[in-house]
Amino acid sequence: MAHPLESKLHFGTLAIHAGQEPDPSTGSIMTPIHQTSTYVQSSPGEHLGYEYARVSNPTRTALEGNLAALEGARHGICFASGVAGIDAIMKGLDPGDKVVASDDLYGGTFRLFNQVFARYGLKFEYVDMTRLDEVEAVLAVDDVRLVWLETPSNPMMRIIDLEAVADMARSRKIETAVDNTFATPYLQQPLSMGIDLVLHSTTKYLGGHSDVIGGVVCTNSDEWAEKLRFQVKSSGAVPGPMDCFLTLRGTKTLHVRMQRHCDNAGQMADYLSRHPKVSKVYFPGLPSHPGHELARRQMNDFGGMISFTLRSGEVADVKRVLSATRVFSLAESLGGVESLVEHPSTMTHASMTAEQRERAGISDGLIRLSVGIEDYVDLEEDLGQALDKAL
Repeated sequence: MAHPLESKLHFGTLAIHAGQEPDPSTGSIMTPIHQTSTYVQSSPGEHLGYEYARVSNPTRTALEGNLAALEGARHGICFASGVAGIDAIMKGLDPGDKVVASDDLYGGTFRLFNQVFARYGLKFEYVDMTRLDEVEAVLAVDDVRLVWLETPSNPMMRIIDLEAVADMARSRKIETAVDNTFATPYLQQPLSMGIDLVLHSTTKYLGGHSDVIGGVVCTNSDEWAEKLRFQVKSSGAVPGPMDCFLTLRGTKTLHVRMQRHCDNAGQMADYLSRHPKVSKVYFPGLPSHPGHELARRQMNDFGGMISFTLRSGEVADVKRVLSATRVFSLAESLGGVESLVEHPSTMTHASMTAEQRERAGISDGLIRLSVGIEDYVDLEEDLGQALDKAL
């Protein structure tokens, strides 16, 4: 149930209260974990709003209301993972439809598009979405049905003009979807800029503690909400009640965590940009970033993700650095309270071909950081000693 003052509340208050009420049977302030597979009916078709837990669950309902409120959406539909949310969106399209997507997508999205849905008649074309002339040209083709965006993109931190792309697509009756996982609704709300669908891997910043897998799609479209809930019921990629509880616990501190992520990442990007062994830093908060001014207009801050390349360009040096960190953990994923470091070309983006990675700018020398919320001085000291291992 929505909080009675939800429309008047600010982000941090919504993060804590939206979608939730004290449990009416006990007064519990925390949403209960409704660990049940089915619900008793008083007579056939007469129930308290729930019939079967694959279709809906009260803990999930609370989470969906919370996330929808944070994105400023009418609907939030939760899934077992972010990829399951993407899968459900793609199943809302028809064979022969074309999806135009950013060319440096998350590797798992790339794999799902090219190795799963391309086999069933969907077509995919990849462009540099920062080049609006390229976008406009490809959208002129009649069979384009959906534009798929990431901004900031993974892992090159490109910034895409959401309002401009949404306007272009809408004028041609093409729908748009944004993977907002890197930014979170604390930093960016794409629906307010004309985007139709917003996806999150709630595994990342929304959950925030590296202890749960989940996804959500938020939208103001009643039609899309109906399509997505049909997929929940029919395909069954649903989060369990404990997963929903953990994610709901995570969103309560989203605003304070994200600000610390942003503050630490800003300092780290500045440090790396001055380091003699680093050749290039990809972080939209740096004035040298080509999307810096757009990010200032479009986002409330610049996020906690950084990519950079070593000056030597040697893969052996990359491996030395990745193996030498002590506070940064070498692991895939992102958005938890702890800092992570990874190698996109052999880890998160290994499902892309070498040619595809080259087109997207993902070199073998690229390193990606998820900057956590530890004390910054420890993070800088740790990465500094690791960089000392490079030639």
